[in-house]
Formats: sequence, structure tokens, C-alpha cells
Amino acid sequence: MDEEQTTAVVQRYLEALAGDGPAEPVVRLLLDRAVCRLQQLCATVLYRGYPRLTRPPLNLQADEILGALVERLLKALREARPATVRQFFALAGQHMRWELNDLARRLDSQSVIVEALDGSVPAPPDSGSGLTPEGCRMIAAIDSLPSDEREAFDLVRIQGMTPPEAGEVLGVSPKTVKRRLDRGLLILTQNLRDLRPGASTPDPN
Repeated sequence: MDEEQTTAVVQRYLEALAGDGPAEPVVRLLLDRAVCRLQQLCATVLYRGYPRLTRPPLNLQADEILGALVERLLKALREARPATVRQFFALAGQHMRWELNDLARRLDSQSVIVEALDGSVPAPPDSGSGLTPEGCRMIAAIDSLPSDEREAFDLVRIQGMTPPEAGEVLGVSPKTVKRRLDRGLLILTQNLRDLRPGASTPDPN
């Protein structure tokens, strides 16, 4: 089933979820239909944003994250009622980042404990888990983008959609998606400019 058909089917399930019938059967059908897109989301975010988690000791695979994401969405959709496809995938992206952040924090904690038991020096702030202080700043900067720019960034740069695919989800033209993405990238560049190699610390005054 192509992207346009998947979007239409997911939208129908979301409309059914807003009705008076039992929610759980609809939620399971919704997640079953969206699983391919969710799997792509898991792989994109994991390998682009958290490559350390794919190596020992975790050796994390996208399918493992997909299972955790589905569990999170099953719980979240007991109360949350996204009305549109864009809201549904925004919810999925948020829970994906939460899951990976939790795993990265646990990996950092385990690394510190193991090194302490071995009598080694404390782990440096950057343990390679993907949740460095700089990484936390990047995540916060993305989350603080205006909603239109954040959605475009999430769909294109994180979920790996093309501008036409993202436009179908958002109900706008590919050119509009591109404009929003460019604005978002400009804001991120300005807010994170001190992280660029060789950049000087910004003057607080």
C-alpha cells in the first residue's frame, strides 16, 4: 500500500477512534496499518541520532525499538486522541525520542557504574550514547521550534519522508514543506551556532 493510501486509512482509523465504540480494537488496527511507517521512523531516528545504541553492549535493532514504541502508543492512545495523521505521527515521534533518551540515560549510568567498580576514572561527559549535553541541547532546540517548522523537520529530517510525502501528511504543498524546513534549519543554526567547530562562546550580553 503506497503512502497516500496509508495516510487515508490511518485517518479513517483516527476518526473511528474518536467515536463511541471500543477504543482498543481500533488502536490495534491503526498501529497495524501504520507499522511500516513506524518501522521506518524507528530505523531513521536510531541510526541517525543514536548510533552508539546500535553497538555493544546494547546492539539495539530497529525492530526492538518498534516493539517498545508500539507498547508506548498502546498506552498513550488510551487517553490521547490525535485527530489527524500529522498529530498521530507527531505523537509517535515524541514517544520514540523519549524511549531512546531513556535507553541512552541507562547506558550512561551503567557505564559509570562499571568503570567505578573497575577502579577506572569517571566516564567523560560524552560517552557516545547519543545523549551528550550537546545532544540534549539539540533535542531541546528541535522541540522548541514553532509547530509548523518542528513538524516539517520531524517528518523530513527524522522520519525520512520526502517533501511530497510530508506535504500529504500535513495537507500542504511540497514547496510549503521546504519553506518550513528551511526556516526550522535557520532557527536551529542560529540557536546552536556555538556548537559548530571553532565557534566562540556567545557573549551573554
